[in-house]
Amino acid sequence: MPGIKHLTGAAGPAPEGELASWISDAARERFMVAYERAFALWPQPCEELDVETATATTRVHAYRPHPGGPPVVLLTGAGFNASNWYPHVAALAQDGPVFGIDMPGDANPSVQRIPLSPPANCAAWLDELLGKLSDRPAHLVGMSYGGWVAMNQGIRAPGRVASITLLDPAGLTKLDARFWWWLSISGLASMTPMPLRRRLARWLDSPALLDQDLMTLMWAGLRGFHAERRFPGILTDDELRAITVPVLLITGARSALITPAQDRDRASVMPPAEVAIVPGSHGGFDRISALNDRIAAFITGQRAGRDL
Repeated sequence: MPGIKHLTGAAGPAPEGELASWISDAARERFMVAYERAFALWPQPCEELDVETATATTRVHAYRPHPGGPPVVLLTGAGFNASNWYPHVAALAQDGPVFGIDMPGDANPSVQRIPLSPPANCAAWLDELLGKLSDRPAHLVGMSYGGWVAMNQGIRAPGRVASITLLDPAGLTKLDARFWWWLSISGLASMTPMPLRRRLARWLDSPALLDQDLMTLMWAGLRGFHAERRFPGILTDDELRAITVPVLLITGARSALITPAQDRDRASVMPPAEVAIVPGSHGGFDRISALNDRIAAFITGQRAGRDL
């Protein structure tokens, strides 16, 4: 449930013009205990890399049983980190390494030196990071705000991008009352006793609510970290037309962020886009194995096409 900044007990975003920061050393230490526990869910062996670029030190989680192939790079929603990708990592590492990115400016060990929310800054940071991770173009997989990051890359710096997979991405429609209601109810549900939480998780189509390690980590970040302010603008039709790499756009049938009709309408502007409507809500997709198969097949298809 990335992005729940307005709930009681949350640290809130960093003041205007200031970089993200921890409220105290103790808050960071509490977060890191939960962080290490959450990343134990990733398939092993998982390496942790701190990659230096001009604008940030970025924590990258690497799972690479096939290190020489084209990389898959996972971009997370605002306010969180790469831990929540653990159900997808092994399935997407069949032909090349998988890298999970902890976005600088959010609660994680990455350290930003300039704000990365401006589109040009974000694209420059990710372009340099991708170049340091591999000499081959990357298949970007972005969830929510991470989807905006991926599309922004396809618009502004596509040279290191092989394809883009978007999971309920931000930046295609305005956030309306339905989204803010879902965000608030999900945040409150994460604090309820487990018997009630199970019922709410089914009602909200949000199985992540049942993962106590992720919920503990989420709240440690929300309570202890002033995140960078992020309000990605809605991408225009002209900007979407500028994306020339292949795109797979996946939306939950009950998404609170974007409806299937809106999804298809915005995808129609991107000439190489495929659309898939799957069971689930925003960031809470059901049938993970089938979802992984769909993403893996898309990425494999792009790899095959490049080899022809």
